[in-house]
Amino acid sequence: MQHLEALLDMATAGAAPISLDEAVVKHAEDALDTVRRARETIGTVIFGQEKVVELSLVTILASGHGLLVGVPGLAKTKLVETLGTVLGLDARRVQFTPDLMPSDILGTEVLDEGADRRRSFRFLKGPIFAQLLMADEINRASPRTQSALLQAMQEFHVSVAGERHDLPRPFHVLATQNPIEQEGTYPLPEAQLDRFLLQIDVGYPDRLAERRILLETTGTDEVRPGPVMNAEGLLAAQRLVRRLPVGDSVVDAVLDLVRSARPEDSNDLAGKLMWGPGPRASQSLMLAVRARALIQGRLAPSIDDVVALAEPVLKHRMALTFAARADGETIQGVIARLVSRLG
Repeated sequence: MQHLEALLDMATAGAAPISLDEAVVKHAEDALDTVRRARETIGTVIFGQEKVVELSLVTILASGHGLLVGVPGLAKTKLVETLGTVLGLDARRVQFTPDLMPSDILGTEVLDEGADRRRSFRFLKGPIFAQLLMADEINRASPRTQSALLQAMQEFHVSVAGERHDLPRPFHVLATQNPIEQEGTYPLPEAQLDRFLLQIDVGYPDRLAERRILLETTGTDEVRPGPVMNAEGLLAAQRLVRRLPVGDSVVDAVLDLVRSARPEDSNDLAGKLMWGPGPRASQSLMLAVRARALIQGRLAPSIDDVVALAEPVLKHRMALTFAARADGETIQGVIARLVSRLG
């Protein structure tokens, strides 16, 4: 691996040289190696979904939450379970249903009576008090329950009976949605979708990957991955992501892309977009490109990272007008045109 200082000098060409002591250099190189091993270990269990695995790791390393969109049977639950094991996190799963109440997720207070017959309330933590929570079919729960979860995702604490209870750190939510079946669902409002760092589309595996799935998952032996990281190591990697330098060209690419996706800032998209991404999208893209660089063994992001992450960051933060949809426009097509303008 190239020396960290050389990589940083390349990333900040034209700026003052960055000097780092040997301890920081070793820490960064160890983090690169650990993240590489974590990705490889996940790949021994999740087949044919390399991009989905990468984007899920980007979400977690960037300290965010992800929305997994795909039809049933594509290993979304298995992916979250494997991520929890490999990253050494306390992972839990909640199946969202229309009758699920906020207290079923957040927790509730119960009345206890002691040996001296004195009564007091005791807080029973809900499944949200995990380091990695899978919110399965989040759009099946009522808006009230969705809002309770999404507020906790944003604030990293819950309030029950006027008492604040902090969530563990790290804390990440990977929610799933079925894009086909809409009966009995409550679509997430746009303001709540914006709280997800990435929308990760989970597609079908190719033929070779599906053949491997058939051969390796229907026998008597089952591959069980072991932990590669722990919570402390993940937090350290997340801090490193925020310290990675970003060159002016990448910053400008992030700004150009996000601003061009807004109706008032894009002349050729006038009348086609109902709304576009806000500054939170720029923040998400800036963190995500750093995390992707780290996952790929680099300590400085490039414009290629911006291109690769444009759709997952922007797709759920934009909406087309009815006229644009009637003309055959798609969000993916609009984003592709905007990306093609990046130098």
